[in-house]
Amino acid sequence: MARADKQAAVAEIVESFNESAGAVLTEYRGLTVKQLQDLRRSLGENANYAVVKNTLAKIAASEAGISGFDDLLTGPTAIAFINGDVVEAAKGLRDFAKANPTLVIKGGVLDGKPLDASEIAKLADLESREVLLGKLAGAMLASLSQAVYLLNAPLAQAARLAGALQAKAEQDPSILAGGAGTPVAAEEAPAAEADAPADEAPADEAPAAEADAPAAEASDEGEATEA
Repeated sequence: MARADKQAAVAEIVESFNESAGAVLTEYRGLTVKQLQDLRRSLGENANYAVVKNTLAKIAASEAGISGFDDLLTGPTAIAFINGDVVEAAKGLRDFAKANPTLVIKGGVLDGKPLDASEIAKLADLESREVLLGKLAGAMLASLSQAVYLLNAPLAQAARLAGALQAKAEQDPSILAGGAGTPVAAEEAPAAEADAPADEAPADEAPAAEADAPAAEASDEGEATEA
């Protein structure tokens, strides 16, 4: 390969590393051309599966700031550059490797951090982004429903109370007057108190009786002198 071609190939791999959310290194020894085509179709838009030369991939990984690939770049190598859902891409590679044991997942990188084969297997066991978003949306809707219930409950109670008061007011219109009968009773109280001095008049007659007492005593003395 000419030097210019190598530089162009390295630049292309570097660009793939930089534009991808992650990458998975595989050994495809024993896979046929048709099987490789089937693998690419199974990955769909989630990953771009490309066969690379180990020497060029090492240079590209170094230029992209990715470490830990040197030991993995042995044998026939192909890299799945993940552009879509990382979990879905890992699932696709895992399922294809189960059906075609000649495909070996050796490791990879995610957000600049190296991953070994076991970590990629754990990544494949996770729920997909769509499932997680669905669960999140369901949880949010449940929370909103609870919030709406809490907000509407006092209003419903207030409506029931207003209805009960209206029904009672229709039966007894005086309720709307604020208990008008009570002030009338209060106004009659001073009148009753005003009549109280008239009832105490007999107490005022006592001095008059006392005043008549000396006169009676004087009459008795006069009768005694005549005797």
